[in-house]
Amino acid sequence: MFRFILVCIVVVGFLILSIPILLVEWVIGKCSRRAKDISSLRIVQAVFRCVLKITGSDIQIIGHENVPNDTAVLYIGNHRSFFDILLTYVMCPDLTGYVAKKEMEPIPLLSNWMKYLHCLFLDRKDIKAGMKTILTAIDKAKNGISICIFPEGTRNKNESELEMLPFHEGSFKIATKSGCPIIPIAITNSAEIFEAHFPKIKPAKVIVEYGKPIYPDQLSKEDKKRLGAYTQETILHMLKEHRENF
Repeated sequence: MFRFILVCIVVVGFLILSIPILLVEWVIGKCSRRAKDISSLRIVQAVFRCVLKITGSDIQIIGHENVPNDTAVLYIGNHRSFFDILLTYVMCPDLTGYVAKKEMEPIPLLSNWMKYLHCLFLDRKDIKAGMKTILTAIDKAKNGISICIFPEGTRNKNESELEMLPFHEGSFKIATKSGCPIIPIAITNSAEIFEAHFPKIKPAKVIVEYGKPIYPDQLSKEDKKRLGAYTQETILHMLKEHRENF
């Protein structure tokens, strides 16, 4: 329980104390949008690293060299834990916006930082609004900002992380319409940090593997039509390999 309390103190403390930082970032943005974006990215990454360190978890990163450093990408990952966002965000080499649920947008300060970081809010109940969000994500990818989305639509609460929820195919339009590659991410055992024994936070062994880029234009016609399922199969293969270590 001590770790949980400490994480809450760090997160809430940062949000409150960052009010003047938000103002400074806004001023920087008036002079250079790129400088402000990178500054915001590094600040939040530092906070996330601090939180992950508090959990005491053994985090193994595999295949991060597969992430291109000269183009925006669409990160696609399985989703079992709130910590999946932290685990992957600290590894983003450049500007990356995450697609989050619409319910997070009204949260003060948190939503301010999310907007600074190019995050988008998806209304899962409104198809028209959801498509508008996807179109905005496509535009960001075309302008060099990577996008990360967990296409299961919500945290997978099945007993086994190998029993993934279906991937929403609409998410993959971000790659097909912008021309950016897809980076599949397999996150193994992240629920053991928190969700498996809520509300306690416990140290856990976690593996985050970045697969080789998937270029939709290079796939067969059949695989292009089922791009979501194709990517999910790629992630599932990585997860199966790592489950042998637990």
